[in-house]
Amino acid sequence: MDHELNGNGRNGAEDALLPPPPPPAVPPSLIPEQAGQELARIPEPVKKKVDRLPMARRGLGSRGQKIQLLTNHFKVNVTNLDGQFFHYSVALAYEDGHPVDGKGIGRKVIDKVHETYSSELGGKHFAYDGEKSLFTAGPLPGNKLEFTVVLDDAPSSRNNGNASPDGHGSPNDADRKRIRRPYQSKTYKVEISYAAKIPMQAIASALRGQDSENSQEALRVLDIILRQHAAKQGCLLVRQSFFHNDPKNYADVGGGVLGCRGFHSSFRTSQGGLSLNIDVSTTMIVKPGPVVDFLIENQNVRNPHELDWAKAKRMLKNLRIKASPSNTEYKITGLSERPCREQLFSLKQRNGNGEAQPLEVTVYDYFVNHRGIELRYSGDFPCINVGKPKRPTYIPLELCTLVSLQRYTKALTNLQRASLVEKSRQKPQERMRVLDDALKRNNYGAEPMLRSCGINISSNFTQVEGRVLPAPKLKVGNGEDFFPQRGRWNFNNKKLVEPTKIQRWALANFSARCDVRGLIRDLIKCGNMKGIPIEQPFDVFEENPQFRRAPPVVRVEKMFEEIQSKLPGAPQFLLCLLPERKNSDLYGPWKKKNLSEYGIVTQCLAPTRVNDQYLTNVLLKINAKLGGLNSMLAVEQSPSIPMVSKVPTILIGMDVSHGSPGQSHIPSIAAVVSSRQWPLISRYRASVRTQSPKVEMIDSLFKKVSDKEDEGIMRELLLDFYTSSGKRKPEQIIIFRDGVSESQFNQVLNVELDQIIEACKFLDEKWNPKFVVIVAQKNHHTKFFQNSPDNVPPGTIIDNKVCHPRNNDFYLCAHAGMIGTTRPTHYHILHDEVGFSADDLQELVHSLSYVYQRSTTAISVVAPICYAHLAATQVGQFMKFEDTSETSSSHGGVTSKGAVPVPQLPKLQEKVCNSMFFC
Repeated sequence: MDHELNGNGRNGAEDALLPPPPPPAVPPSLIPEQAGQELARIPEPVKKKVDRLPMARRGLGSRGQKIQLLTNHFKVNVTNLDGQFFHYSVALAYEDGHPVDGKGIGRKVIDKVHETYSSELGGKHFAYDGEKSLFTAGPLPGNKLEFTVVLDDAPSSRNNGNASPDGHGSPNDADRKRIRRPYQSKTYKVEISYAAKIPMQAIASALRGQDSENSQEALRVLDIILRQHAAKQGCLLVRQSFFHNDPKNYADVGGGVLGCRGFHSSFRTSQGGLSLNIDVSTTMIVKPGPVVDFLIENQNVRNPHELDWAKAKRMLKNLRIKASPSNTEYKITGLSERPCREQLFSLKQRNGNGEAQPLEVTVYDYFVNHRGIELRYSGDFPCINVGKPKRPTYIPLELCTLVSLQRYTKALTNLQRASLVEKSRQKPQERMRVLDDALKRNNYGAEPMLRSCGINISSNFTQVEGRVLPAPKLKVGNGEDFFPQRGRWNFNNKKLVEPTKIQRWALANFSARCDVRGLIRDLIKCGNMKGIPIEQPFDVFEENPQFRRAPPVVRVEKMFEEIQSKLPGAPQFLLCLLPERKNSDLYGPWKKKNLSEYGIVTQCLAPTRVNDQYLTNVLLKINAKLGGLNSMLAVEQSPSIPMVSKVPTILIGMDVSHGSPGQSHIPSIAAVVSSRQWPLISRYRASVRTQSPKVEMIDSLFKKVSDKEDEGIMRELLLDFYTSSGKRKPEQIIIFRDGVSESQFNQVLNVELDQIIEACKFLDEKWNPKFVVIVAQKNHHTKFFQNSPDNVPPGTIIDNKVCHPRNNDFYLCAHAGMIGTTRPTHYHILHDEVGFSADDLQELVHSLSYVYQRSTTAISVVAPICYAHLAATQVGQFMKFEDTSETSSSHGGVTSKGAVPVPQLPKLQEKVCNSMFFC
């Protein structure tokens, strides 16, 4: 909660009279250990290192054909810039003084305060974030206000779409047998105390490019107003996205999961002023309806007798249900140990003297005989527990219905993911229509807080001017030049620019169904047409059928024993046929065996429809892995890339991949790829490490283990560049970083870049290379449209109007969007010591979308980043079958608990570590 402290410290004298801010929300015990140690070590008089900041824009690009576009930013006019937002802290407690811990109740309580005490609050409207912060335009009548409100514990409003982001009703509503007393009122104490002032003028300075703590806060208040507006309409809120309870927006993706379509909306400062960015977004929700139907679908079984109840318990925990016939809402805390017919609880019965006596009855007996509710099938199944661990409250399964708009947060299966992607696609025109409707439906003009700030939002898409850069000229075999058309090309009747030879190779077949001889014949024929001479394989190794049911690691072991017993020496290359289409569990163990134990290049296939196109794509990958090149840029061959071909330059791509939701314990994987053989920019190698789960900053770029030794990633890459580029040190290092948000730019510039500089100094104290740091972002919400049903043409670049008011950024759609609406990549140039012109740098970034060796299309983000992504994913597969306990080491990034031990990845063999094994 920095803002509470900073807001006060800023304004000096005038704030001195106000009450002190509330203490920070983070107790000191939670300071990350490592950070604490760092602080302890620094002696006082050290000269403070000045932090690098993202650079300002130096100028706009001018190359390319101009094109008029529309974008999903809607202009915002602010008339009342003299006003101030007042930030208040909210503390909620029960009557007995205990703080309220349940989520979601806050909005109901604050709404009630607003309704009951309007005059004591000076008739002011609030923006409340649902937790501990509340904002008003102008001050409230006092610095500390206390109120008492009473809420009727009526059934929740989720039936009409839920007013709170994850309103679970009151936190301990399960303590009472609400079946007998469904309506109970509860008293809350609310304390609202002044925390800080945020001048709206800060928005104006942000628009001049002077970002400050205040301007971030002012925009946050505007975003909170939007969230509150959506909450009042009963939406589910997920960060800045809102989802209405409307079955028209649902798409069934299987397994009891629905894709729910909603909208993202957030305020952005840009060169064109303040704008509201609205986009379509999708989240996953649990299919509402009877709990038993959800479980049957989720586990893909035919009837409730086949359900795995241990799995069901994990899946249901914390979901909310309505119980009939009272229609009361509860949160599921677990399942009963025994089936409904056998599960006992003590029912207080009054005896003749009016004294309460406990009577042991089964849940089934209670509902059927005491309450007269017919149960058709629940008797044989566990009951749903909605009580506390010590005081369970059981409800028979068939009386429970899942309420709508509950997020599904587990990892999706591949089928579900594919279905979700397919069902949430929209062509550009359809997307524009949906956004238009959303703006009308949201009716922001009627939002009182926005009105009181003098904010009105245009209903028109903003017009911007883009430029379409021409595709770079490529070189293929026999010195031929080649011009891609609309972001695509092919190798029909063409040879690869640097083909390899495939001599000593063999084929391992884990797949039962495949004409292996035909496949080999076609591969050799196709290879010859592309200029790759392929000899007959040494042998085809079929899997012994008795191992087909064995664990994947064992199957791979046995296959290797077979190969070793027959081959005279290590093959140059192994082709592997896998049984399933996608994600065979043999893939990880097979890759690990080949790359880290034997140093053999390998290509996996899951052959279904094998045609020439398929085989050509396979050969592109094999050629790149074995050290060949499929195509290259003409400017790379002649070397004439501005700024890059004259001076030894290394290109770096960096990415960190994290476990999917529901797998938060698995280590994150950092991959860094680097170009080699300067002046080429089409050849790369990768270095991959594990780090603590969910840590985004790469912590092993420089890792000093003694005065002479650095085990970090950068040393490895720099030494390879030196040996592969004729004993030249790179004098320029161009870094492309993926996957970081704006709030992390400073860490990339000051933590990661510092590590890289240290790694260089460690190799040679006197060496001072120049750095360029560029961040690429894909998950933002800016889209561009033409006045036609088509996506914007490949090569479209936008560096004005919707870009940052000060920072050096641009949007690029390098690829041809074939389906749905093209998502541009947002590039931020954070640092440039080389001194590129806007045009030269934009052109370099555009060209790097054309050097990706795996496909014959321009790709949506520069090749080094794509390769880092591939390397992280592939090496990550090694880990899947590891028993983490034995490979654990103390290496780990800083998380809030200090260092978490993570298993190290096995090292790749010398023979393959410099190859493009990830292709």
